[in-house]
Amino acid sequence: MNLASLTFLRKMRSPNRQFAVIGLGRFGRAVCATLHGLGYEVLAADSDGRRVDEALADQIAAHAIQLDTTQPSALKEAGLTDFDTVIVAIGNYVEESIITTLNLKEAGVKHVVAKASSEIHGKLLNRVGADHVVFPEHEMGCELARSLTSPGILDRFEIDPDHSIAEVIVPQAFDQKTIIDLDLRNRYQLTLLALSQDNQADTFEINPSPVTRLKAGGLMVVIGSNQGLEKLPV
Repeated sequence: MNLASLTFLRKMRSPNRQFAVIGLGRFGRAVCATLHGLGYEVLAADSDGRRVDEALADQIAAHAIQLDTTQPSALKEAGLTDFDTVIVAIGNYVEESIITTLNLKEAGVKHVVAKASSEIHGKLLNRVGADHVVFPEHEMGCELARSLTSPGILDRFEIDPDHSIAEVIVPQAFDQKTIIDLDLRNRYQLTLLALSQDNQADTFEINPSPVTRLKAGGLMVVIGSNQGLEKLPV
């Protein structure tokens, strides 16, 4: 299961399965490749022709064009203003990022997701109308810290600051105990959603029976309190 990707992708709903991504650095390429791999039609744009050529060669987007997105007329002519959701993945060029975001919102784009490289950058993006601002480096740093301090948690999707869905390795302390015995809801404020006893992510049993006995080293997907997740035995 890939719960982490949901954290970002849940912000980018589009009924016609089409997205535009502006900026083809590492973050923009990753967004394009993920969306394209999920079957969405992606239009990628960058002011650097070399990056555009690489995107086309690597087939991470259905279409890729070289474009100066600080020019409102260029955005309109390229059709980017017709998309319901546009991701501005320009992080290092603050002025270009802000102007592009402003141009998109003034052109009527319903949902603009913008990457910020700093707190000030994020505040400016919010001021010009960005619907959602992401801080990839910050989020990756938090995820790394969690993986180091809670190695049993393989993947996590934050629902809100206090609750998550997580994929967790069944700890040795849970071995051969039933779901009833564990009483996860009262002890950890967690609910077990799915279980894989053979440690294979493609064979999860959804809503397993309360009398199912868990095996150490298997995988379980739980929903609930972040504090409860941190209290799970290693």
